[in-house]
Amino acid sequence: MTPQGALSDDALRRLPKAELHVHLDGSLRADTMLELASERGVPMPAGDVEALARYMVVDDAASLEEYLERFAVTLSVMQDADALERIAFECVMDHAAEGVRYVELRFCPLLNTERGLAPDAVLDAALRGMRRAEEHASIQSQLIVCALRSHEFARTLEMAELAIAYQNRGVCGFDIAGGEAGNPVVDHREGFDLAAEAGVPITIHAGEGFGPESIRQALEVGHARRIGHGTRLFEDPRLLEEVRSRGVPLEVCLTSNVQTRVVQSHREHPARRYADLGIPVTLGTDNRLMSGVTLVDEYRHARDHVLLTRDQLLAVARAGFEHAFIDESGRDALLATFDAETAQLV
Repeated sequence: MTPQGALSDDALRRLPKAELHVHLDGSLRADTMLELASERGVPMPAGDVEALARYMVVDDAASLEEYLERFAVTLSVMQDADALERIAFECVMDHAAEGVRYVELRFCPLLNTERGLAPDAVLDAALRGMRRAEEHASIQSQLIVCALRSHEFARTLEMAELAIAYQNRGVCGFDIAGGEAGNPVVDHREGFDLAAEAGVPITIHAGEGFGPESIRQALEVGHARRIGHGTRLFEDPRLLEEVRSRGVPLEVCLTSNVQTRVVQSHREHPARRYADLGIPVTLGTDNRLMSGVTLVDEYRHARDHVLLTRDQLLAVARAGFEHAFIDESGRDALLATFDAETAQLV
């Protein structure tokens, strides 16, 4: 039941939204996966769309590492330019269909090179799809290049160099993802120093599969402007206060945090605590396919289970635009549109 005075489901759909935390390789359409697999002779774990969609939703993982195992399936059909262009196009279009006006897709191009594509060709293909989507829908899109914690630091340097080369050509940021435990940011310091020196905005997955020390390293070693997840921040009160006083945004992904067992349920998620403290909170889907959610779903969870108030939900939506990795004029234009349209919401 919708709380009295809260934004209705229809209002949540119409609410102008920004999506700052979504992985391209975790957000494919199931029917597209089957078509691409058939054309390329790649086996799939299920032979029809509904069965494959059910299989890809990770509801049985015991940890972040188990959750990540499903990516082997999606990546098997993301090894050529045509597939990447189509998948990026569809991902942006799917966001546009639910009121998302700005989206930052992220992925690690090194994972798409198994059949000979170079990392720059991987980015080119994804960007072509994104630009084509922008011609069909009222949405802006950019890419965040991801490195992986499990890779050696030389690969992180390679991804940092790629992000720098594509800065202002569709790439807006740099990130590191993957299993946190045993893979600290400090091992990848050179890559983050390089990106920061070049002025590439940085967001880092932290405080999801490991504790607050991971968040501290992201800020102090990784030059992070935003924190991906940040779920376990509350475990360190001093760091919590530092994040609050600095206004560091948290890219909260409610459903995937439940799936990876970082929290036991949506209701137990600390996002309300962070919002009450005035920490900037944004909502993201993380992986639309693996989590079986849309951004509207995540706003609904935030309303019905995390119990964010109407004003807090509006603040969350606005924070997505305020903390986007976009130039000042672009941000001002998005915020002006947001303010005008939200004034009409009932």
